[in-house]
Amino acid sequence: MIELLKYCLPALIVLFATWLILYKLLKEEREKRQFQLLRDTQKEVTPIRLRGYERLSLLLERTTPQQLLRDLDVAGMSVRELQIVLMKAIRLEFDHNLSQQIYVSDATWDAIRLVQEEMLSFVTSGAEQFQPGDPALPYAQMLITAYDSNGETPTQIAQRRLRDEARSLLS
Repeated sequence: MIELLKYCLPALIVLFATWLILYKLLKEEREKRQFQLLRDTQKEVTPIRLRGYERLSLLLERTTPQQLLRDLDVAGMSVRELQIVLMKAIRLEFDHNLSQQIYVSDATWDAIRLVQEEMLSFVTSGAEQFQPGDPALPYAQMLITAYDSNGETPTQIAQRRLRDEARSLLS
């Protein structure tokens, strides 16, 4: 019996040590592959996410009163016509960029959605200060000056949040 133990015990110790070494090597190799896969995925995903941030930044910029009114012939419109055109343009911009929400956090997307709601409300409340048939030029001027004079705008808040999130992605 002791003779058997002399041969089996060292063999079991060698077997256990071999198993332990192989287990650690395989675990290290698996972790290395997972890290490499994550790094490769990040190489592909990061540029796509950054393009999403860029598009959302453009969306926010395009839905400011200055940008919305820039290419319109306001002189030939009534307040009601301009209101309809502006609301349609805001909705179209947001609808066109709706898919970009998958690239940002829920809080950032909520801030961007708030910009849409605030802009629609701002355009509507501004139009209520005029008669629907009035010329649109004073209404357009009021939109531009009032939006910038209210302190930090929802657009600026959302843009800052978007920039901060994009920076965190890059660091």
